[in-house]
Amino acid sequence: MTAGLEKAFHRCLQRIASNAYFVMGLLAFLALPLTMTLVGAKSIDDCPIQPMIPLYLLIGGVVGSLKVSLLLYDIMHMRSLISKSVVIGDDDADEYPWRQNAHRYYVHVILSVFLFVWFVLANYWVFSVYTPNFIAPFHRPQEFCRKSLYVFAVFVLVLSHTVLVLLLCCGAWLRLCSRVSTRNDYGSDDNH
Repeated sequence: MTAGLEKAFHRCLQRIASNAYFVMGLLAFLALPLTMTLVGAKSIDDCPIQPMIPLYLLIGGVVGSLKVSLLLYDIMHMRSLISKSVVIGDDDADEYPWRQNAHRYYVHVILSVFLFVWFVLANYWVFSVYTPNFIAPFHRPQEFCRKSLYVFAVFVLVLSHTVLVLLLCCGAWLRLCSRVSTRNDYGSDDNH
């Protein structure tokens, strides 16, 4: 990374780590993967028409809980490093404390890629049996899915789609703002 980009990244991390609302939001968000784990484990045999739905909830909940817990740990660790750090100079390795924990970056990337692939697969599993029988038919008792399980899985997917769209919109907006800001900072001045 260039020095300017790295300093901007450091300031951004510092703001996020020092924001108590962000930390409280992550703690609240932890409730979703924990609930997914509980529902998936409790209803592992309640959807014979698509047995991957409770498995999606169970594994997605466990990995999601791990991801959010690691994010919380990293933010708390970053808060303690930032409160103790003193910026000495541009060549000081301690100026950017996250450099010392680069392996955590790879763990986050692997967990994120897994969760994204799992999300794509879950869309197939859930929506391939869209509106299944919620009561087991007499002549085919294996072609049903418990209503509360299925509705919860659809809710989780719709919520995930919503968050993904919001993140993409925010990312596009930040990108646009940074381009406009860069043009204003380095653009031509008509007064000269």
